[in-house]
Amino acid sequence: MVSAAAHDAQGRRKRLQSTSTGKRVRLQERDWWWLQVLHEHGPLSSSFLLQFAADLGASEKRAKERLTDLFNEDNTVHGGAYLMRPPQQFQTLDSRYNQLVYDVGEAGVRALKEAGRYRPASLPASGPWLHRFMVSSVTASIQLAAEAHPQLTYISAADILERAEAELSYPVEFADPASGGRVTKALKPDALFGLQYETESGSRYRFFVVEADRSTEPYTSRHFNRKSVLRNVLQYREYVGRGRYKQHLKLTAPLLVLMVCTDEKRAERMQQVVREQSPGGNAYLLFQTWAHFAAPFRPPYPNADLLHGQWERAGHAPLLIDQA
Repeated sequence: MVSAAAHDAQGRRKRLQSTSTGKRVRLQERDWWWLQVLHEHGPLSSSFLLQFAADLGASEKRAKERLTDLFNEDNTVHGGAYLMRPPQQFQTLDSRYNQLVYDVGEAGVRALKEAGRYRPASLPASGPWLHRFMVSSVTASIQLAAEAHPQLTYISAADILERAEAELSYPVEFADPASGGRVTKALKPDALFGLQYETESGSRYRFFVVEADRSTEPYTSRHFNRKSVLRNVLQYREYVGRGRYKQHLKLTAPLLVLMVCTDEKRAERMQQVVREQSPGGNAYLLFQTWAHFAAPFRPPYPNADLLHGQWERAGHAPLLIDQA
């Protein structure tokens, strides 16, 4: 018998608490795709998962019902429910009216490992949950938009890092503008991906790292032990501006930095920091704003503007990254 505490006043299963009916669940093609997508990006809203599986048949209603089963039902070959709903999504305004957010559950991880589909290089960004959710929403939005574009192919972080036999974190030495001395700190972008462009003259490539900014870091700091906008700019001047990434990631194509902010004024102030360090302008630090992750946040829908919209640059014309 299912406990009444697991249901609301209308007898429906609660959104946060997993409640099994004993139904047997076996992974199908679409389920594997959802597990793989969540493993490679991190937590995602249901609208992302529905769009990723849109070509695999079934109606949106049936797909939502399947996501519900993968969250609730623990009668599986792998000893538990395949998906989880991160509890942090319910700590926001009117969460009961928001779309649900999913992530891979422990049984889902076991399934991926047993099937040889678990890729350690795919592990998503670290840090607070909302930050990780913002990063995964950025990269998944770009992948979805690229998959709908006939001349674009999305290249995952796992593909890039496995080919280079590298980790995403990389020690970068840079100059401390206050003391003039040299400082070495690990640079670890929030995410990495690439785009392959099919052109009349053949395939071209660009690669990108992502920095999700939720206005939690200062613009400057007296001590570079603390991450700041200035430290980021100085590290990327060494890593990208001086081509250190080419040795690290074994790349010959350009690398650009996508700075995604939650506030336009914050983005403008960050660009001012860039101009102060590069009076002639900076072509590889790109800025765009996604207000969905400002407080209070709401789980977003896929944002195709991250691929098709303009990216601002300090001292340079805006760039469209969907064009080779």
